[in-house]
Amino acid sequence: MKELASKISGSELEVLEVLWQAGEPLPVSAVRTRLEEERGWDGSTIKTLLRRLCEKGVVTAEKRGVFYYWPLLSREAYQAWSTRSLIQRVYQGSAKELVASLVRADQLTLQDLEELRAILEPEDRHG
Repeated sequence: MKELASKISGSELEVLEVLWQAGEPLPVSAVRTRLEEERGWDGSTIKTLLRRLCEKGVVTAEKRGVFYYWPLLSREAYQAWSTRSLIQRVYQGSAKELVASLVRADQLTLQDLEELRAILEPEDRHG
């Protein structure tokens, strides 16, 4: 997992995001349409990014008349790896420091804080 996630570039991550949002295998034309509209990338760039993701083992493709692509790496797995990596690199392994940094920078809304409190203090602990 670490090896796969660490090799994903920012542009490749944008391609993955299209695939994650779809929730089903997408034909190359659908990936191209979305990224051409949103990013202004040309078709050859998108095909190159998809090919690289396949070579890295993060995305797979199946020929069904045209190629259909889907991610082998879930968004959740990528987020978990990215978060652990960030905490290690920037906060010396302290998740508490990450959260404190978000609070100090006013990056958490009241709703965010309430949701975090609910996660940290589940109802079954009160009784």
